Amino acid sequence: MQISVIDNGKNFDFGKVSSDYANYRNIYPKSMYDKLIAFGIGKSGQKILDLGSGTAILPLNLARTGAEFTATDISENQIAYGKILAKEKHIDNIHFKVCSAENTGFPDNSFDVVSAVQCFQYFDPDRATDEIFRVLKPDGIFCMIFMDWLPFEDTVISEMEQLVLKYNPDWKGYGFEKYRYCYPKWADNKFTIDTIHSYNEVLTFSKEQWLGRVNTCRGVGASLSEQQIADFFTEYKTLLAKYEDTLYLKHQVHIEIYRSEKR
Repeated sequence: MQISVIDNGKNFDFGKVSSDYANYRNIYPKSMYDKLIAFGIGKSGQKILDLGSGTAILPLNLARTGAEFTATDISENQIAYGKILAKEKHIDNIHFKVCSAENTGFPDNSFDVVSAVQCFQYFDPDRATDEIFRVLKPDGIFCMIFMDWLPFEDTVISEMEQLVLKYNPDWKGYGFEKYRYCYPKWADNKFTIDTIHSYNEVLTFSKEQWLGRVNTCRGVGASLSEQQIADFFTEYKTLLAKYEDTLYLKHQVHIEIYRSEKR
């Protein structure tokens, strides 16, 4: 995938790291899922479309609610691993489809909720929200979620970012500050704001888990060559050696919920 406004148009493919996605990217805290349920996402009987689902992390964690999920992603490999995880966990209320967020192919008014976790920046915002509006039922919900690490508050993260930039100077996924909400133009005449919620969370990783998480980063496993990846991790393991075996890393979770204006 190439997007001109991301990493100076450098090619990236999360399908290259689907195995690590399946093993190490299920990192969103229980508190996030509890909040989503409290906000009305995951009710029994709801039909939920998860865009840019990767290995179906959100559906797998909310399947217990009794909602019916459809996990979609542009990467065939990501969806394939999502299917494996659902089968291993004996979860049968998740459907899968390979498609883009801008052209899902679902009928009008098909879903009660559309979600997009850590992926909206890869969509064409106007085309994607037109599609979301189309497939949502009247008064349906669009939920957008980001969880960012906080390098200005955590030395482990800051050091990691600087090393990624050494190997991939085009990477722009660094330097996150705490999220500041700004009303999006794509919402005009389609959505009204329902809920904006941000909070901080410290996530716990073993070093193995953190290395796997880093490999799923767009600037590492999704875009570097095999040799660059090997060299990066040789250097990064040496850098991590000064830290304890368990890492406690600061993140911010940001949830935006919009209500469709369709009546």
